[in-house]
Amino acid sequence: MMVLEVSAAPGTVGLMALLMVLLTSVVQGRATPENYVFQGRQECYAFNGTQRYLERYIYNREEFVRFDSDVGEFREVTELGRPDAEYWNSQKDLLEEMRAVVDTMCRYNYELDEAVTLQRRVQPRVNIAPSKKGPLQHHNLLVCHVTDFYPGSIQVRWFLNGQEETTGVVSTNLIRNGDWTFQILVMLEMTPQQGDVYTCQVEHPSLDSPVTVEWKAQSDSARSKTLTGAGGFVLGLIICGVGIFMHRRRKKVQRGSV
Repeated sequence: MMVLEVSAAPGTVGLMALLMVLLTSVVQGRATPENYVFQGRQECYAFNGTQRYLERYIYNREEFVRFDSDVGEFREVTELGRPDAEYWNSQKDLLEEMRAVVDTMCRYNYELDEAVTLQRRVQPRVNIAPSKKGPLQHHNLLVCHVTDFYPGSIQVRWFLNGQEETTGVVSTNLIRNGDWTFQILVMLEMTPQQGDVYTCQVEHPSLDSPVTVEWKAQSDSARSKTLTGAGGFVLGLIICGVGIFMHRRRKKVQRGSV
């Protein structure tokens, strides 16, 4: 459901309502208060392709009369609003004008805002990290951080070696980033074993297919060997490249001397 709410200064109808309230106080022998709060509120509701318009009048924090586009006329909320509702419902031109507002204001503004809000899509960024550094076979918390996505509807699931994990999963509520995007943290309690593969899978309206990010459980020694192997491979490529460069350079020098 999408809601557009406007707190408006009293127009003609609102001023009439205010005068009616004050006159009612006088007729009933009650003193007119020196200080009071009068509000006119215009609200648009969009739900499943339908639009609804409410115009509410509130005196000292108590609503007393309203117009509801679903009903098509004014209705009193308290006895204080009965004279207003009866009078306004007798004004055919006013009723026609009020019935049109659901299209001229609600539907019109909804279509303008739809491209910015309902059709807007921003893809999430996904990262995985353990909450603390620790050895294998010790209890830990694996955190899947999903951020910078819009809209807020999102599904985050955990998998261990291809099987979905449903126990030990804890999630925060949606967190607003303040720039029309959201973030969420979904944690998995785990006791990692050597070779375990944990996967965070994210489904979101902006994605054609789910995004998956893996985290592999490795001992410190295995991680060191992996890093050493990767470093050695890169170093080998550098040495090989330098050798090829020097070989070609020598050939050019030899050709020049001939």
